[in-house]
Amino acid sequence: MPTALKLIAGLGNPGPQYERTRHNVGADWVRDLARQFQIPLVLDSKFKAEVGRGTILGHDLRLMVPITYMNNSGEAVGAVAQFYKLSPQEILIAHDEVAFEPGVVKLKNGGGENGHNGLKSVRAWLANQDGYNRFRIGVGHPGNKALVNAYLTQQTPTQAEREAVVAAGELPQAILGDVLAGNWQSAMTALHTPEKTENSPDAPSSGSPVVQKSTKGSKGERDGI
Repeated sequence: MPTALKLIAGLGNPGPQYERTRHNVGADWVRDLARQFQIPLVLDSKFKAEVGRGTILGHDLRLMVPITYMNNSGEAVGAVAQFYKLSPQEILIAHDEVAFEPGVVKLKNGGGENGHNGLKSVRAWLANQDGYNRFRIGVGHPGNKALVNAYLTQQTPTQAEREAVVAAGELPQAILGDVLAGNWQSAMTALHTPEKTENSPDAPSSGSPVVQKSTKGSKGERDGI
């Protein structure tokens, strides 16, 4: 029996200096979702997050963006999960992923964090349970671990890169509906196959970003960012 989502959290760092950085693409995705479905995000100090509740494609759920720094993201997510008695399976965390290029997004159910300190914090505050779901938004890798920190938190991506990231996150309604309902296999099956060219006889009728369930051993690692 699928477990529907009750909470979607977008990770990032607070403050204007981080607003357009790669480390904030998860928070940006949730804010875009909130705007699209007209769900106001309001600062709630007890949760150390901006939180909103609304209906998306018939699903009642909460959206949140922690106002803590990335490494303490779990403090906010854990507080909301504990207060509303949410299981990890009812939570989706949107975050940046250096293992994939900009324009690629993937879903993952449980498993390791690939060195992402924000996810490590989430797991720690969920009683060390790793069964929460992830929406991994590709941002690319600078090619050297020593450069990852600056690449994620200090550099401003090009306009083309930002557009690719935004476009990848615009999931078709049918796929988004499956994600919200917890129909992960259906969502992954529909979006696992890379887009065909327009001349291909089995090309899809409308383009969709490549979203697939990740496997262990993904290429590209961060150095504890």
